[in-house]
Amino acid sequence: MKYRVIGSNPATRREVSVLSLGSMLFGTVTDEATSFAILDRFVEAGGTFIDTSNNYAFWVNGTQGGESEELLGRWIRSRGIGDEITIATKLGARPNAPATGFSRDVEGLSAKTIRESAERSRERLGIERIHLLYAHIQDEKTPLEETVTGFAEVVADGVAGLLGASNHWAWRVEAARNLAKAAGLPGYEVLQHHHSYLRQRTDIPSLRSPDGNQGLVSADLLSYVRANPSLAQVAYSPLLSGAYVRDDKPLGPGFEHAGTPTRLQAVREVAEETGTSVNQVVLSWLIGGDIPILPLVGASSVEQLDDSLAAVDLDLTSEQRAKLDSVN
Repeated sequence: MKYRVIGSNPATRREVSVLSLGSMLFGTVTDEATSFAILDRFVEAGGTFIDTSNNYAFWVNGTQGGESEELLGRWIRSRGIGDEITIATKLGARPNAPATGFSRDVEGLSAKTIRESAERSRERLGIERIHLLYAHIQDEKTPLEETVTGFAEVVADGVAGLLGASNHWAWRVEAARNLAKAAGLPGYEVLQHHHSYLRQRTDIPSLRSPDGNQGLVSADLLSYVRANPSLAQVAYSPLLSGAYVRDDKPLGPGFEHAGTPTRLQAVREVAEETGTSVNQVVLSWLIGGDIPILPLVGASSVEQLDDSLAAVDLDLTSEQRAKLDSVN
């Protein structure tokens, strides 16, 4: 395994594995025994970065979420896991009532919600401090100053350590960071967005925004991270839910543009050259790029996880990277 330090404050920064394990469906779609086996294998391989959220996975059984955090809590207790494993969770997108699909009626990012939801997540996880706490989605109804102050308060009280933002426009991240800096408060240091080798259109309106999908890594966001090297970028769904390697997993309308076929051809050629899977090439490309990305992968079996873990040891040559990067 390879590792990277995230965060700049010695009191809260963490050394994490370059591959993060997502536990979104643990405790619902993925049963407890299988979930525990995947988690055990991840730690055995040197993995130290596990991701969840307080709303995972409400849509499966029509709840408000919490199943993933609760399962992680049982695993942590049963295995005697301590501070050596970094646990990241999110708040802000938990539905206010049981739901089976997308809802605009979510908890948001008020100071009161941040306090109460962070405490509940900590209780479900059974840990002393949430190592990394994300604002899951943007909340444009709550003043940004209140959100910044609310997150700073849970850090000051020891409920959370590092702070992050997921599914946020770059300008909004910058605005929040500037407010925190001006007030001498901790700000966002980790970003989490959807990112992969294939490029998805960012101009298609999303369920949450008429301006496009703020959850996607865009050229603007990458430029922002490049200009702020202290920021860490986590990429969720880097393997596109299996679409790279499974014919029964369509890419979707966001990938319907001229660049998709040529980039697919390039990544398949590199996979053939290296004798590895396309998925492994994608993960290696993210990990070793000029902007180092921390891929966040899901797994429904130990075998799937092992395929992703093998990508950590795949070092693409400069020629292979040039081939991948030269395609529009």
